[in-house]
Formats: sequence, structure tokens, C-alpha cells
Amino acid sequence: MNQYNEELKFSLVDKGVPNRGIARINGQTVDTDQFVVALDYEQSIEQVAAADAPASQLAGNPGLAIHHEPGLWLHLLNETDAGLDVARLATIPHGDSVLAMGRASVLAGAPTIPTISGLPIGVRADIDNNPYLGPYKAFHGSNKFKGLFDPATPNDLLEAANVGVNITRTTILDVDTDIPTGGIVNIPFIVKQANATSMRSTFWIQELAELDDAGQPKLRLQYSQTVFLDFFPRTDGVPGLIRWPHVSINTLEKVSG
Repeated sequence: MNQYNEELKFSLVDKGVPNRGIARINGQTVDTDQFVVALDYEQSIEQVAAADAPASQLAGNPGLAIHHEPGLWLHLLNETDAGLDVARLATIPHGDSVLAMGRASVLAGAPTIPTISGLPIGVRADIDNNPYLGPYKAFHGSNKFKGLFDPATPNDLLEAANVGVNITRTTILDVDTDIPTGGIVNIPFIVKQANATSMRSTFWIQELAELDDAGQPKLRLQYSQTVFLDFFPRTDGVPGLIRWPHVSINTLEKVSG
């Protein structure tokens, strides 16, 4: 388990990247160009604290850089398929390239943060009695990381961060690699050792009732992301490998300059 600080930088690439296309309509060839708004992003994560069980001496010290990710967010303005109007492209220096697509939506007020499981799929989900889940038992119900984080239900920490916060409007970006044209491509070592096979992430962009120094609503960003890593044979009688959820969550506040 890693507690971390994060900086997520965004910059506008283009408000209308043209994807050229044509179609035949009533025997005539017509232009069906698609236009895409592109945002460049760079994610940098620095460790605050880490804990593991059993102790491995590999968790690292505070201040350790533990993740770097450049990528793009795309808003597809037209010519969309199945309502898929947002996409995220990411590259990770472990040797992974990601394309996830999904949908954007807006709601009044605060979001409902779903409960997700941090437990692996393919083993008996009994934290107290299954020795394979001993690392979870070591931290389940513990006071690690402000007494709020539980590796079995990690999104609880996001809900706790919203208590007492007046959120007036939320934009939701929900993307998944498990779509027909999406997926993750990995270098051979990753495929052999702990293959990253799918990713889903949800971003909640929140406008607050509280105003900033310029008189505009303060903005926050919460996200929950699960990457499934497949390794070791399942023990529940189902063919295949155990799917380990690598879960990342955070609550960030927008700053300018």
C-alpha cells in the first residue's frame, strides 16, 4: 500500500483535431470528418509512505518517485460510435500502452462514489481465513493512512474526502479498455510476469460552492482506477490466472500557474 502525493498537469493541444472521413450517401461521396478536442496530460506521483505485509524491504522511502505517465484525453465532438465520446491514451515506463474509451456525463451536486473491491478474482474471498489473503488481513480495519483506507474497499477513502464539501456540479468521465477497439499492449517481460490486461478509470470533476481568488468556483478532481494484473493460476476451479486489481485513487484540487 502506497500513500502518495500527485501532480496532474493538463494543457490544450487542439480544439478540433480533424480525422478525415468519407461516406457514400444516395450515391454521392460526402465528407464525414470527425473533430476531436485533445488535452495533453502528465501525471507524476511521489510516495509519502508505504507499508507491506509480510515486510519485503522493497516498499521504498518517502519521496520516492513511483509513477510517471504522459498521455492524452480526447473529446470526440461528432461521428461517434455507441455513444463513446471520450478517450484516454496513456503510456507507462514499465512498458505499457493504453487506449480506453467511454462516455462523459454531467450531474447536479456531488457524485455517488461506487464501492469497489480490491480483492483478487480467482481465490476464495475470505480475508480472515484464506492464508493467500494474509496481506489484506494485515491492513483490513487497521489505522494505516489516516485510519480511513482499507485495501478491500479502497473507494471508501474518496467518500470520506467528500464529507462536509459542498459540491454543486460534477462532470463524469468513465473510460474502459474492454471495448472492441480498446486495450493494453505490453512489452514481453510484463506479459510473462504480471500481464496488465484491462483498465477502467472514472474521473469526477467537481465544481464547489466555495469560490477561488478570481471569484470562480473552486475545482476538484477525484478518480478511481483499477488495472487488472494477471499472474499465478486461479484456485477457485475456474481455468485461467488470478486477476489482481491494482487500484489507484486520489482527490486533487486545481491550482493555476
